[in-house]
Amino acid sequence: MKKINLEKTMSIQGIIPVMLTPFMENNEIDYDGLRKLTDWYIDNGSDALFAACQSSEILFLSLEERVKITKTVMDQVQGRIPVVASGHISDSFEQQVEELTAIYNTGVDAVILITNRLDPNNEGTTVLKSNFEKLLAALPKDIVLGLYECPVPYRRLLTDGEISYFAGFENMVVLKDVSCNLETVKRRIQLTKNSNLKIVNANAAIAFEAMKAGSEGFSGVFNNIHPDLYAYLYKNKNSSDPMVQELANFLAICGAAESFGYPNFAKLMHTKIGTFKHYNSRVIKDDIKVKYWAVEELLDHIMQGSERYRNKLNLR
Repeated sequence: MKKINLEKTMSIQGIIPVMLTPFMENNEIDYDGLRKLTDWYIDNGSDALFAACQSSEILFLSLEERVKITKTVMDQVQGRIPVVASGHISDSFEQQVEELTAIYNTGVDAVILITNRLDPNNEGTTVLKSNFEKLLAALPKDIVLGLYECPVPYRRLLTDGEISYFAGFENMVVLKDVSCNLETVKRRIQLTKNSNLKIVNANAAIAFEAMKAGSEGFSGVFNNIHPDLYAYLYKNKNSSDPMVQELANFLAICGAAESFGYPNFAKLMHTKIGTFKHYNSRVIKDDIKVKYWAVEELLDHIMQGSERYRNKLNLR
């Protein structure tokens, strides 16, 4: 493999939002809203951005749209922080090469492989490795890669042996961990400690304990609501200040609201603060204000609680 300059990509850690895709009322992409959202993430403590991911609704986006949203984010970021992207949804090898190469050509700092696409029928390690090595041979030689245990269409968790295998590749720099299990996160941190592969937890319930154990940040969906609070938690993970633990408890409880119509739930907040105008998605056809009773009131409580913590922590 060609020698890769990892100086910049090694910084793909910290607070990494899984980016939303704002839509106009007719469900066409709101690119102006996407640019505003990109700036909002950066202004609120994000260390890197994950574009064209599950939260972006990639299963409902054409390849042209996946590429265009990634390019839009790259153009708006202007090198301020790293950007990674996936768009990895296809079944066939040929289509996977096409979509991953297209994302690579946007100039992102790393292209993220979805583990269930490497083993679509859950056949095991031999198939996963074979498909990965076949892809690696077909993709650009200087590509920088990451992994994401996306839960759709099924959650393909990596085994310890597979983690060690991927850690052996110099150009594999980040895993968005969706094990949702603290002991698994701890074990993975130990398995990758002498490699370039960073483990970044995505589960709010274990976020603080995972950070303290060595998870290099947080890449959960509530970075779309209060990334600045997760940034504070990450920076102060070793603090003995009781306020830090109190904040961790608040954030963990907020995370349970993901089941109230996400991603529309997070989009609703962004309509309230003016990032974009509509909270619809291609994933959820119903109006969440109708489908989920008192969802707007729940969101208001979370927003008010977040502001109280910002004031307590002098983040405003």
